[in-house]
Amino acid sequence: MLAARLASLLQRRGIHYAWVVAGLTFLAMLITSAALGLPGALLQPLSKEFGWSTTELSSVFATRFALYGLLGPFAAVVLMRYGVRSVVALASAAIGVALLLGLFMQNLAHAFVLWGLVLGVATGMTAMVLGATVVNRWFVERKGLVMGLLAGSAATGQLVFLPLATWLIETQGWRSALLPVVAATAVVAVLVMALLRNAPADLGLLPYGATADTPPMPAGPRPTWTLPFETLASAARVPAFWVLAGSFFICGLSTNGLVQTHFISLCGDRGLGPVPAASVLAMMGVFDLIGTTLSGWLSDRYDNRKLLCWYYGLRGLSLFWLPYSDFTVAGLSGFAIFYGLDWIATVPPTVKLTAQHFGAARAGLVFGWIFAFHQLGAAAAAYGAGFSRAVLASYSPALFVAGGACLLAALAVLGIRAAQAAPATTR
Repeated sequence: MLAARLASLLQRRGIHYAWVVAGLTFLAMLITSAALGLPGALLQPLSKEFGWSTTELSSVFATRFALYGLLGPFAAVVLMRYGVRSVVALASAAIGVALLLGLFMQNLAHAFVLWGLVLGVATGMTAMVLGATVVNRWFVERKGLVMGLLAGSAATGQLVFLPLATWLIETQGWRSALLPVVAATAVVAVLVMALLRNAPADLGLLPYGATADTPPMPAGPRPTWTLPFETLASAARVPAFWVLAGSFFICGLSTNGLVQTHFISLCGDRGLGPVPAASVLAMMGVFDLIGTTLSGWLSDRYDNRKLLCWYYGLRGLSLFWLPYSDFTVAGLSGFAIFYGLDWIATVPPTVKLTAQHFGAARAGLVFGWIFAFHQLGAAAAAYGAGFSRAVLASYSPALFVAGGACLLAALAVLGIRAAQAAPATTR
């Protein structure tokens, strides 16, 4: 067995196989991010070729974002029932097939089924819940750091694929831009089947940082299909859940639903072409990978509520400023750095707070619901920003709404203090 031989080889060199699993998870989440971000570069080419309005395309993308998040709690159950390895491989293959079939779509219904429904379901299986599940199973130490790295995969997917996609769109047409992501999904599916394992015990290992004296993680609940609803009913009685869910709704509203989906179109409205706009997004990706990794390190050491307050507050200010920038590459570079450092920095503190309040065994399920709120916020922004551009001929109202919501979230997360005095578990 290749995984067992590699684990033994690494162990002799003092390297835990958990880092291989984390790397494979990073790649799977990276491809998910690339697939989610790619339609943002296709917004104007699809509109020109098929005559679909921004509002119509935004409804497709909003459906994808909503499913990507709403499947989170059920993805946790699927991962528990069928194993991380099988689910991730199948989801990666489905992402590739959905994108590949997009080459032949002829009407909006095809786009809705392939890039709204199928892509939403497939990416939902490899979303942040996957990262939280892997971290809680494979790591006792460095959880915040690893979750930060995995969350940063969203930035890296954007960094690797978007500039290439926009260049291909400009030179070869939008269909050619799908092919690199399709090829990457095939590579990831093969690597996952060959090397990924569901838990350290599958290879006779303890989690990273665990010793023989480390208490085992409490057994998780039986993975029935009613478990997500039972978990939600129990978690809903804990005030911290609503603060985390509400702030994460605003996180989605102010990041991938708004900037990831509409930034290239926004820049086009202000005279900046798609290739340089994608380069600015790639710059955001570089700094987000740095910022999210740093956030994971900080979340292991400092008050996670205060970290979230800073992250949301600074993000809100950057969105207020964006409409007044000069929309040149040089002018947007400052925004890319400032906003990029904060893009997904909220994930590690949110995961840590979820585990503190609900326990490691149920953290994946509860975080699945919190992440569902994130993607509902993303869906609202994906559609709302498109509606704003179509009706008001400007993205500025959407940016101002998102910025104001971030400031509210910055204040709200400090209210978790009262709930933290009585942490709760779900049943």
